[in-house]
Amino acid sequence: MGLPTHHHSSSRRDRRRAHHALKQTNISVCLKCKAPILGHTACRNCGNYNGRNVLVVKVKKEKKK
Repeated sequence: MGLPTHHHSSSRRDRRRAHHALKQTNISVCLKCKAPILGHTACRNCGNYNGRNVLVVKVKKEKKK
């Protein structure tokens, strides 16, 4: 079983891990209903994408008390 022959310093370890950070997602706003959406995706609220109606959105029924 292989073992490391030399000790890696903490700065060397941290330089390697510098590329492991997560990038923040860019959230856009729907032009029609102003709902927050991810880029290059159709709006889940109104179904629009790039000014066109792409999805048929089902209306949720309200619960009766």
